[in-house]
Amino acid sequence: MKKLAATSVLIAVATIIGATSAPAQTAADSAAIVATALDYIDGFYTSDAARMERALHPDLAKRIVGNPAGPESVLQNMTAEQLVQATASGGADRIPDEAKKEDVSILDVYNNIAMVRIDAGLWIDYLHVARWNGEWKIVNVLWEMAPPE
Repeated sequence: MKKLAATSVLIAVATIIGATSAPAQTAADSAAIVATALDYIDGFYTSDAARMERALHPDLAKRIVGNPAGPESVLQNMTAEQLVQATASGGADRIPDEAKKEDVSILDVYNNIAMVRIDAGLWIDYLHVARWNGEWKIVNVLWEMAPPE
């Protein structure tokens, strides 16, 4: 009887674990996620506000930790509207072309959410991306400047 109960528990646990594993992402989802990330970074580099806006959820939160090693770290925030305005005003104009990178890596996808890393050369962005009304949109960005060389 104990053996049967132990076997039942193992089957139940295996079923639960199997049910919670992430489904495989489709090639179309991967392509759409990468396209969204490229709209974000290339839109910024080319001052294409429409392309930037297309990539972002309207409630985007972009954040960087200022003074991370100091006694009083601060969280600096940027909204979707502020990011679109910064893009339109040529925020990347002062970045030399040779410093601009756009290396996009999908770190994880689970159903309708994804985690993406962009190595932009002078900084790293971690993006939370979600399927929103059938399109992949960036909901959150946490970023940090690269250490000076």
